Amino acid sequence: MTATGLALPTHLPEPKQVKDLFTDLLDRAVELKPGPPFAVSPSYPASVASFVDDRLVVRAVVALDLPLSAHLGSALSLVPASGAEAAIEDGALPDSTAEGLQEVFNVMASLFNTEETAHVKLYQAHCSGQPLPHEARARTQILGRREDYLVDVSGYGSGRLAVVLC
Repeated sequence: MTATGLALPTHLPEPKQVKDLFTDLLDRAVELKPGPPFAVSPSYPASVASFVDDRLVVRAVVALDLPLSAHLGSALSLVPASGAEAAIEDGALPDSTAEGLQEVFNVMASLFNTEETAHVKLYQAHCSGQPLPHEARARTQILGRREDYLVDVSGYGSGRLAVVLC
């Protein structure tokens, strides 16, 4: 809250910020380009993280489709690309990949924090293959202040990312 009682806005990260974060975190080349919006559904599973402000109000969600979840989580956990492909075929992330993805989500909170905007932190994350609460799924369908990307992780593969402000 500001001195006037108005809530601070939430920062929508620029594409370069997202690309640089992934590149630095994974220590490998990452390509990022605009993509069509996607919404999580039972037929299109994804990992979804919710980010909250100091009052525990959800300010943003990040959704990664199953392929990108597997590629990012595996790359960070040093699981071979074949392990990521196996997770995609299985439709769920193994524990080692899920732990890596949790860390990716945790670091992604930094994308939303600037001096002029509300401070947010990771509140909860649901990895592909885990039950996803209805409200988390619904937030991935918000249109407006959002960015959708196609992301390619060198040596692993590609998938889709949605960054949505609530």
